[in-house]
Amino acid sequence: MLKQHIGAAAVPLVAVGDAVQKGQLVATCGDALGANVHSSVSGRVVAIDDIAVTIKCDEIQPADYVKIPDTACNLEAIRHAGIVGAGGAGFPAHVKFDTDLNGGCIILNAAECEPTLFHNIRALEQDADAIVRGMGYVMEITNAATGYIAVKPKNKAAMIAVAKACKAYRNKNDIQIKYLPDLYPAGDERVVVREVLGVELEPGQLPLAAGAIVSNVETIKRVCEAIELRKPAITKDFTVGGRLADTLGADPVVYLDQPIGVAIGHYISDCGGFVEPRGEIVLGGPFTGASGAEDDVVTKTLGGIFAATPFPASDKKFGILICECGADEARLREIVAGMGGTVVAQSMCKRMVEVGGRWRCEKPGMCPGQAEVALKLKKQGAEAIISSACED
Repeated sequence: MLKQHIGAAAVPLVAVGDAVQKGQLVATCGDALGANVHSSVSGRVVAIDDIAVTIKCDEIQPADYVKIPDTACNLEAIRHAGIVGAGGAGFPAHVKFDTDLNGGCIILNAAECEPTLFHNIRALEQDADAIVRGMGYVMEITNAATGYIAVKPKNKAAMIAVAKACKAYRNKNDIQIKYLPDLYPAGDERVVVREVLGVELEPGQLPLAAGAIVSNVETIKRVCEAIELRKPAITKDFTVGGRLADTLGADPVVYLDQPIGVAIGHYISDCGGFVEPRGEIVLGGPFTGASGAEDDVVTKTLGGIFAATPFPASDKKFGILICECGADEARLREIVAGMGGTVVAQSMCKRMVEVGGRWRCEKPGMCPGQAEVALKLKKQGAEAIISSACED
């Protein structure tokens, strides 16, 4: 995929018929806002269009990869590696970290607040040392004095691993553990800043206003790989679950370091295939994910693959209650259509305010009662309500 990030689509550097190596740079954004794209496999280019470079992979894949070039500084290594925010936003990491915090802080967001996602916590359990070192590199790049790892106390194994890694880190007093409440959306940047620093950001304000940068666990993991291993961003961590033979009635399956670009259907098959009846494929988490297909592919921002239950059939007239914390208007309408219903009314959550042409939640995670909104929707003809407010 040529656009797995915020910014311009990458421009291909290869042609149909070219042989490529695992880790090879195949597309770049140059000086534009964006991120480099590397091949996650060795093989041959079979197609190129405006969306993707398609590579037929060799039957035997090497363990090694083409390393990113030596760089004068670690920020350049992050740029060459093509790292973006792995938690879903996809903002190019080299742009985000190109700032002077002047003694501020880096906050590692380990909330994993979407239900059924577990891959960030698993990464912390298995490789906390590398993630803590990655935080150290980002702290040096941004001139941050302190690092905080924000995690929920229920994730005890991850907390123990992180505590040991912090103790072993060369500047062991610089990185500390902070606890997050077990609520949704604890992983929202403004919630993380509020809980870790005690600063209430206004809607639309970035963590920089509090002297902080918030970064996802996997993003920091990839930073460590780029700097220490010269590894480009060619693999992804994610969670697979739902109505699949291996996961129905069991825990979801966590996949770590999987090649970017592999079809979603591969992982559905790897988990035993669908259990019928089943509904749509959800890519991402259940609250903010999108409807997908088996021929969609793993991207740098993918967090989950879930086979949902079928939508309940209903020909009712629906009202939709929209909040920034969950599904957007388009997704709520898609759900109603999937049920066979009709949207006759809509309203924003009482906490929503318009900032710069975008609706934002005033206090994410602190949802007010919506009785007044529900009555308004009912007066407009709604017989049932679909809501994306965080506490509904």
